[in-house]
Amino acid sequence: MDHEHTARLAELLAAGERAAFHGRPDAGIEPLRRALEVAAPADAESAAATWLLGVCLAACGRYGSAMAVLEPLARTSPTEPERALFASFAAASLASVARQLGRHSDARRLDQRALDLAGEAPEARFDAALGLASDAVGLGELEAAEASATTAIALAEGRTDWWRQRVRLDWVRSEIDMLRGDSASGVIRTNRAISLAETSGAPRHVAKGLLLRGVAQVQAGSLDEAVSSLRRAATLAESLGAAPLAWPAWALIGALTAEARPSESATALASARAGVRTIADDLPPPLAQTWLERPDIVELLAP
Repeated sequence: MDHEHTARLAELLAAGERAAFHGRPDAGIEPLRRALEVAAPADAESAAATWLLGVCLAACGRYGSAMAVLEPLARTSPTEPERALFASFAAASLASVARQLGRHSDARRLDQRALDLAGEAPEARFDAALGLASDAVGLGELEAAEASATTAIALAEGRTDWWRQRVRLDWVRSEIDMLRGDSASGVIRTNRAISLAETSGAPRHVAKGLLLRGVAQVQAGSLDEAVSSLRRAATLAESLGAAPLAWPAWALIGALTAEARPSESATALASARAGVRTIADDLPPPLAQTWLERPDIVELLAP
């Protein structure tokens, strides 16, 4: 690859990474698709572009498209360390999609695949361990969640440059706190995650932190504070086109305001339903049906 192509590829990858972690994820889709056209298929840059494209698609709620992009990479077993790193990241990102769809056992298998691919790469081992902790939370397995989180904590020790990992670690630890019934600690951890995401210029991560803080505040019985956090989460997520964060925030707002502010509740629930249907539209038919038959989704969509 000549210098011009190398520079162009670097520019496209940088644009995709900025969109994935510091802006609107849909803004990264086209640059990353162009990066895949420029990169040699067997190179690490191609694997990086594939993973980042999957992240951007998933962050928009385009789960079917994300799976189609990520699955071929996650199924490979590269011998080159850099490609193996991104194959592990791809498996962990697929696990995240599975969790968002409520398929926690599938997610656990994918996170174990991510761990198998990670080798000695600390970033990949961290993502897999943290994913396994999230899977255990979703399955209600407190001890397993704490054990995997402890592994992730050890890997992140002293890594002050790992802003994204540290934010996500606080998310998962807050979920573990809530599973334990300690909502006060959950709020504290989400506050820390929000602050670090804000200083890191990561608005989508801010929105996720606000959503989790709202959930912790609901558990704590601080309902007015919860609605405030959730409004901020929903508005920010919607401005970023991040449907997976917007719809649950709107749904919770709708439930919490139903009696006191029925007009606000109706508007919020309409937004939540639109987000859920947007996600369904990008899923393969069997998965779309499973998604729409999930008990919480059925309740949301009920007339």
